[in-house]
Amino acid sequence: MKAFHSILPVDSEGYYGRFGGAYIPEILHGNVKRLSEAFYRYAADEDFNRELDRLLRDYVGRPSPLYRADRLSELYGTNIYLKREDLNHTGAHKINNALASVLLAKRMGKTHIIAETGAGQHGVATATACALMGLDCTVFMGATDVARQKPNVDRMLLLGAKVEPVHSGNKTLKDATNEAIRYWCCNPDSFYVIGSTVGPHPYPEMVAYFQSVISREIRSQLLSLTGSELPDYVVACIGGGSNAAGAFYHFINEPTVGLIAAEAAGLGTDTDMTAATMKVGSEGIIHGARTMVMQTDDGQIIEPYSISAGLDYPGVGPLHSYLATSGRSEVLAITDRQALDAAYRLTRIEGIIPALESAHALGVLDVRKFAPDDTVVINLSGRGDKDMETYMKYLNPEQ
Repeated sequence: MKAFHSILPVDSEGYYGRFGGAYIPEILHGNVKRLSEAFYRYAADEDFNRELDRLLRDYVGRPSPLYRADRLSELYGTNIYLKREDLNHTGAHKINNALASVLLAKRMGKTHIIAETGAGQHGVATATACALMGLDCTVFMGATDVARQKPNVDRMLLLGAKVEPVHSGNKTLKDATNEAIRYWCCNPDSFYVIGSTVGPHPYPEMVAYFQSVISREIRSQLLSLTGSELPDYVVACIGGGSNAAGAFYHFINEPTVGLIAAEAAGLGTDTDMTAATMKVGSEGIIHGARTMVMQTDDGQIIEPYSISAGLDYPGVGPLHSYLATSGRSEVLAITDRQALDAAYRLTRIEGIIPALESAHALGVLDVRKFAPDDTVVINLSGRGDKDMETYMKYLNPEQ
């Protein structure tokens, strides 16, 4: 069997420069070691990849389209392409990693899957994959998110998953992750499907690899559409960082391609109501990895805020910390209002309702100027069905 070779700037211990690693309780060392061995084995296994490719094609509906948004391009005076992850089965990019991870779990002989979720899309995707493969599923979700993402909670329940509301802390994604890890420590035979490029090694590398189908398709689709497989810029929203990792993956080693990460500024980076980790955070450890973290001077986690349930996380994946601090990626902080305005604009002129998370990526168009001959690919990571209540709450009838 051929060996798996990562194209990411990561070493054998899971470090991206000084970020990454595996800071975990002793009880999880064996689990993480076995996961790492299984991932590297199956990532290079032809049968595993053939089965995954079949599922991504016939079940998820890949490749997702790369759509030139003509009216949006005309408005901003550049060439804008939308990678339509919103058209995947379950409505977001999350299904790529969930399906691959649950397939890996099944190959490892696991029968009980656990997951955390914020906006609910990763929970839905994991519940979907478990239903498909006949595995038990428990999803931890902050009570605040349970209330504001009820459609996705209902979908998880309908799919047969058990949803565990988490009432600690701010009752959002960080707290759901805390509870999932706590449960994992007490039930180490469970397989933890992490929804983003966070957590201890090998999770950041594994999730990025499973999401890399996004950038692989972008390259081939751009070649067909424009004659060149390299865009000038790739733009993606970033919380933990899975859709951004997938969109950036096959361009990281292409220095002519600009990588732009859109963080959730909330009410502004000059306020205490923000989730812009790379703008206001500092180096620390969260959920098993060294990365950029929103924290006090004595290392206490600062509760993040974003209108988007999927972006209010007080950390970011170590890959993204490395890309940002090394200068490989450009990080822009997009406020709630800028994201809402971008979402309404796309809806009105292209007939596409984006997820609030994706709207932050679209918000980049209002804060950064692109040249007329630039090719700008924006990863539309999910659709906005789950956010309709929020959109209607803030909608200006005169728009």
